[in-house]
Amino acid sequence: MQIYNTQSRKKEEFVPITPGKVTIYACGPTVYNYIHIGNARPAIVFDTLRRYFEHKGYDVTFVQNFTDIDDKMIRRSHEENITVKELGERFIKEYYQDADALGIERATVNPKATEHIPEIVALIKKLEDKGLAYACPNGDVYYNTQAFAGYGKLCGQNLEDLEAGARIDTDPNKRHPMDFALWKAQKPGEPAWESPWGMGRPGWHIECSAMSMKYLGETIDIHCGGKDLVFPHHENEIAQSEGATGKPFVHYWMHNGFINVDNEKMSKSKGNFFTVRDISKEFDLEAVRMFMLSAHYRSPINFSREMIEQAKSSLERLYTARDHFAFLLGKAGDGELREQDKELLEKVKAAQEGFDGAMDDDLNTADAIGNMFELVRAGNALIDENSPKSVITAALDALNEMGKVCGILTRRTDDADAQVNALLEARAKARAEKNWAESDRLRDEITALGYVLKDTKQGQQISRAI
Repeated sequence: MQIYNTQSRKKEEFVPITPGKVTIYACGPTVYNYIHIGNARPAIVFDTLRRYFEHKGYDVTFVQNFTDIDDKMIRRSHEENITVKELGERFIKEYYQDADALGIERATVNPKATEHIPEIVALIKKLEDKGLAYACPNGDVYYNTQAFAGYGKLCGQNLEDLEAGARIDTDPNKRHPMDFALWKAQKPGEPAWESPWGMGRPGWHIECSAMSMKYLGETIDIHCGGKDLVFPHHENEIAQSEGATGKPFVHYWMHNGFINVDNEKMSKSKGNFFTVRDISKEFDLEAVRMFMLSAHYRSPINFSREMIEQAKSSLERLYTARDHFAFLLGKAGDGELREQDKELLEKVKAAQEGFDGAMDDDLNTADAIGNMFELVRAGNALIDENSPKSVITAALDALNEMGKVCGILTRRTDDADAQVNALLEARAKARAEKNWAESDRLRDEITALGYVLKDTKQGQQISRAI
């Protein structure tokens, strides 16, 4: 598998630290609000990365943190007159609701910053002992960027260039404008923890270094997140982690591209800022996942209702084919392979190889999904009522496995409830009696319950509408 490494700016062959195992750290949300559509992209992309490694037989340890203490959280907790802890717990629950609806598998570990204060303090102390951190008279602790020779290697700029392009923080306690906070002294009304430098709380960047090391070790295979995290967050993680251990922190850095909304940068001031919860009121979030995977993860992507509608239509085509294959499988028998059956088996194999080949090429989900449609086209042309079970099963299993990797086609084919099954039986009876008015009425009733109904030679076929 080839992965584009942000640090080297080229595709590199993926070689895990430990054969057969993959360690991945993904930066998670700050839990002060519902996640927005921009947060959803890395969550979906890197969930798919994890799924693909598992598909290839790797044992994956996937860590995604929650930042549950920062300025925004403190501000909102004051506005709502609740504790930061209560705010965090509330929005972690909301995150899981949205993540589940987006088809995102639970991480191996979801560590919270506030539950790792001892590890964070120990890491800062280690940096201080090495001369890479310094305490200020007011109790703040800063990272000494001038003391770390590799600072800027992820974003490809040196310290001077970064300083020239930055909005300078005029904090008089800093030795250099690019130094960043590791520990923040307590201010009135803020939650705080004990430390060698007095009561305070961790800075944003140090949290991820400490939690990554605890759960994945000092060097990990893959660290991922949105492109906006390259600098300063991930750059600072490298400085902290490698400064403390003297070892490479990450072998492969992966970053997804930005999301625009209706061809404009998403922002609250423009009124084009959408939370996943907002979108879920209008669209099935599986269609949102399909949309996100329809472009290469490193490319910018334009979010619009029209694009989601297109993704929804594409997903419906896949569901229609899958459910049709499953329906025919239920009626199929054993038999000799015909020429068209042999042809289909070849196309199934080609689609599987094409899918894996696309995913091996820096997680090219757009081309991978294209192979799903190639398989569907072949199946629609070559599977019929005389196809043997073995042939239909091969096509169906391949389609379902590709869907599993992409986190789509998750709905069962046999999920009609008792009410719908009763309506189907009544409609079959009405059709047998040539009572077409009653048949049409029952069709409308079934459709109103969220199902698509087709009449075929083999009988009534239903699937859930998206």
